[in-house]
Parts: sequence; C-alpha cells; structure tokens
Amino acid sequence: MNLKKLQKKLAALVVAGTVAFSVVPVPTAHADLLGTVLGAGLQYAALNQQLNYYDNEGRDELFQQMQQEYGVNEDPYLNERLDSIMGSLTGAIAQVDPTVYDKPYNYFVNNDKSFNAFCTLGHNISVNTGMFDMVANDDEVAVVLGHEMGHGQKKHVQKGMRDTLIAQVGAAVLTNGSALGQLIAGVVGNVHMPRAKEREADKLAFEYITHSSYNPGACAAIWQRVMEKSPGGGSSFLSDHPDHKDRRDTYAKSLTEYSGGKVKIDADAALVKVNGKDFVTPAPADDMSSHERAYFVMGNLATAYHNGYNNANAWADGNVLMLGDQPIMEAVYGDPSASELAERLNAIK
Repeated sequence: MNLKKLQKKLAALVVAGTVAFSVVPVPTAHADLLGTVLGAGLQYAALNQQLNYYDNEGRDELFQQMQQEYGVNEDPYLNERLDSIMGSLTGAIAQVDPTVYDKPYNYFVNNDKSFNAFCTLGHNISVNTGMFDMVANDDEVAVVLGHEMGHGQKKHVQKGMRDTLIAQVGAAVLTNGSALGQLIAGVVGNVHMPRAKEREADKLAFEYITHSSYNPGACAAIWQRVMEKSPGGGSSFLSDHPDHKDRRDTYAKSLTEYSGGKVKIDADAALVKVNGKDFVTPAPADDMSSHERAYFVMGNLATAYHNGYNNANAWADGNVLMLGDQPIMEAVYGDPSASELAERLNAIK
C-alpha cells in the first residue's frame, strides 16, 4: 500500500529522534552494538507513535488514504446495503459493548472483485465489491462484517500490526524512516492474525448477530456457501482463518447451544433435527443449496427456542412455517407444504 504521507512522517520521526539523543564516546568495540540498539529503540518509538496516531486522531486521514489506494465503488445500491448493515451491527454490538460508540466505524465499498473485507487501524473498514457478489443475502454479509468489527472492538488489528512490524524491525534494523514507513504501509490492509484471534472474532460475530435482527444461521450458511462456490479455497484473507468446514461446524455447534440443545443438523444430509428427531431437509431454492438453506432454518429454530417458544404452536401462515411469532422457513417448490411442516414440528417440538 503506497501511503506516501505516512512514510514521510515516519522518516521525520526517526530523524527527530536521532538528533534528540546525545551519546558520549564509547570504545569502538561497542560502538556498532550501541548504535544498533539505539537505532532499533528509536524505530520502535516511531512505530508506536505512528500506529497510535493512525488508530486515533489520524484515523480519518488513513481512511482517505485507503479510499485513494483501493478505489471507491459509488454504486448506490451497494452503499445503501452497507450503510444498513453497519448501522444494524453497531446497534447490536452496543448491547454487549457500548464502547463501539466511542470510535464510530468508517467504511466504504472498494472495487476489488474478490471475496474479502478487512478492518484496520482506527476502526476503518473496507469491503470488496466481490463480497456482495458472493453472498446470498445481507445476513451473510453481516456475519463477515461482524467478524471484522470483532477484531476492531478487541484491538486485534493494533496488536497484530505492532507484533508483525516489531518482528520485522527486530530481524533487520532499518536505517531510515522511509524503510520503516514501507513496512507499515505493507501491512495496513494485510495484518496476519493468530488463529486464536480469528476464532475469538468468529465467536464475537455470532454474539453480535444474535443481538441483531439477522438470522444467526447465516454464520454457518456463509461458510457452507463459500465451500460450494469456491471449492479451491477463496481469497487470501481466509488463509489465516480456520478452514471453511471448521468454521461452519463450529457455528452449527453454537446454534445448537443457542437453542438450548434442541436443534441439531446432519451436515452431510442437510437434515435439520429437533429434539433428536428428523424435521426437514430443505429443497434447493434460488441460488441456495439444500445445505445452505438448512442452516438458515436451523438459525430460525434456534432463535425461536432461545426466545422461549418451546411450548408455542407451529402453524402455517400461507407458505411460511411459523413457531409462535417466529418465522421458521418459507415452503418453496420441492419442500413439504407449510401445513405439513407445522404438523411435523408440533409432533416433535
């Protein structure tokens, strides 16, 4: 990433730090070592100062640089969707972490066609156009953005960037601010997180989604979809994360826990089970496979049971199966009718 202004500021910081020190003469045998230690110390100080700047008062400046670097997609439809999702997620996060309002997120849609989104310093988020091309609905976008906002809320980005850069500086002490600036610029949109941090962000995404109006089944459904649509892997941002199947299955377990143990899934058969009894294998519909739809049905059932509808009556509202006031699934071509599904659910719920 070519952040020229950042590099110039870093150069100035390192130079300023260098002239601020006055060192008494030392024996030649120790001079090189002392110079190396001082140089590294100055660069660490400059690094921390600049990271703190872009994470706080300079975050809007960084945001503008990101827009210039990645390009802004002005499509009104995509931007309206992103506005709605970010607004909904912010409100959901606030229910468990009110500090989200202390540093409101900046965000934009960029022109990259790959499936990706990232959060960097200063709660700055960029979402690839390809994200919207991949997903089935906004629920699935919300899962990915909830993950990125989880990184932001827990300061994973700052820690990850600092650790990455300190390791690089420690491996080869640099001699000028421009080189240090290039290191920082190179990881602004590409911070590698430890696997534990990725799992924490996934867990936070589930928590955020369950405090929103989005279907928590989307947490598993999106990774089922990625497995089907990109069987060879996906974009580079996935390389540090748990694999798609692991993430899907972990989310499915979270859905079972959220339902109080009442709802499970046979992932291979796309079979949703209630109280250990077979309930339904949804038919493929639109651009969704039976497997992807099954996780959305699972999510609605989990929500119903979590909200206390254990003894509620299942009923058909036209083509929509309801459990109490909670919609469960729309019966489409290839599915049993909503009335048949209601009768089946009442017998096992």
